[in-house]
Amino acid sequence: MFKRACEPLDGHIRPSRVLLIYGPRRVGKTTLLQNFLAQTTLKYKLDSGDNIHTQQILSSQDFNQILGYVEGYELLAIDEAQNIPNIGMALKVIVDQVPGIRVIATGSSSFELAGQVGEPLTGRIRTLTLFPMAHCELRAEFNRFELSEKLTDFLIYGSYPEVLLASSRSERIEIISEIANSYLLKDILGFGRVKSSRTLLDLLKLLAFQIGSEVSLNELATQLGVEVRTIQRYLDLLEKAFVIIRLTGFSRNLRQEVTSKVKYYFQDTGIRNALIAQFNSPDQRNDLGQLWENFIVMERLKYRTYAGIPANMYFWRTYDQQEIDLVEEREGRLFGYECKWSPRKLISAPRIWVEAYPEAEFSVIHPRNYQDFVLASEG
Repeated sequence: MFKRACEPLDGHIRPSRVLLIYGPRRVGKTTLLQNFLAQTTLKYKLDSGDNIHTQQILSSQDFNQILGYVEGYELLAIDEAQNIPNIGMALKVIVDQVPGIRVIATGSSSFELAGQVGEPLTGRIRTLTLFPMAHCELRAEFNRFELSEKLTDFLIYGSYPEVLLASSRSERIEIISEIANSYLLKDILGFGRVKSSRTLLDLLKLLAFQIGSEVSLNELATQLGVEVRTIQRYLDLLEKAFVIIRLTGFSRNLRQEVTSKVKYYFQDTGIRNALIAQFNSPDQRNDLGQLWENFIVMERLKYRTYAGIPANMYFWRTYDQQEIDLVEEREGRLFGYECKWSPRKLISAPRIWVEAYPEAEFSVIHPRNYQDFVLASEG
């Protein structure tokens, strides 16, 4: 199994604090936790949020029950903690009442877990987000040449750990299809505010065909025959369940700049391809440019997250169709990036961008230079 960027967890764990590990199903949260527990010298208790007895104890708000549950332990680890009602209050009782105890909780649906632990654990929590495998993690296993050789596989099958370990094309397709159809949407479809699984899946398919393009919520609502607020709610849930991410338009209030539209990208290109059952080879595809843009946006986000580089991410477009795929605003500076799978000519920054933001930097990210962007540099 591959080593994750946040391993070992020792540096993230503090006495009287909760470490919350977020991420979609099957990205390796449980493995990460088990690897840490296998080598820790702390006396620990490992439990699961799926355990009904544990749910009853930790949701009881009974101090005696809760404190008795962790008596004598230095570390409490709870996998899939979002399944425990009132888990935030229980963890607050534990870290407040048990001197020096450390707590690790994992969760695959941030809309449930974040809402439960946010306010009760203010000042007592640290959060890690685990994505499908990042290039900056795979670099420990593969050299740069090998990563380049596997590039089209990343675009088509994605980078879930099990997919990367699969030995054949058919096995990769089977695994990523199972994740997309059986596991990934489990939390959302089991959530009370989702009334129609068919509408949700149809929405995902529409987004799959529009990656890299601006999305109109009104158009989505019309195509699916539902209200705009239903589309907004489902999109919000998909973000919080780690299926998609959203970019808004960048503007410093220039009249020409478009800010009302948004773009959506999938956290994993393999999930996107599984949803539309499209695993064609690169020479039989007409969407490599879209996949490339999605891949670069996500790999950059993974890299910055694991490297601790804060930034705001946007796209940029004007009403006369001048555009930049990705804009980063960090440390008071602007960086524009255009993603091109097959750049056929020298590409320069759009004229209005240069005039409006003369101090901004601009780069084209393509297969020959992308590794510097997602592995070892800040751009």
